[in-house]
Amino acid sequence: MKKLTSADLAALAGQAQQSPRLRANSNLHAELTDPIQRLAIAMEPDTLILPHRHPHTWEVLTALRGRFTVLVFDEAGRVAERAELGVDTSVVEIPAGGWHAVLSRDVGAVIFEVKHGPYAPIGDADVAAWGKGRTAAELNAWYAEARPGDTLA
Repeated sequence: MKKLTSADLAALAGQAQQSPRLRANSNLHAELTDPIQRLAIAMEPDTLILPHRHPHTWEVLTALRGRFTVLVFDEAGRVAERAELGVDTSVVEIPAGGWHAVLSRDVGAVIFEVKHGPYAPIGDADVAAWGKGRTAAELNAWYAEARPGDTLA
């Protein structure tokens, strides 16, 4: 049996806090080629998550520790939906090809992600043009306040 204990989540959060990217992950899948990717990702509030999509797969997210804002965008970068994982929402599923971003709201927060494999890095075409070149501070401040109908100025 594979498991993630509270101690594992705390250790993962500590790794993220020491990482230059302010993120760390623990994979439950054995190989990057596995057909279903399952991983816990510790994310600090200042990490940079550019708005992106996964053309080949849906993505399921749930908060294991802390809170996360999940935003889904239309093609023009307008917020279509907003969810608060760990607050009023337990699980979200983002459809294949759906533009989205995630904001960690708490120090030591850990999210769990499930999606189709094999693992493929996000290509340039799958990062939203309207998010490129922006800093973590700029995007995260906007993510924190953005509501359906809003676009990044």
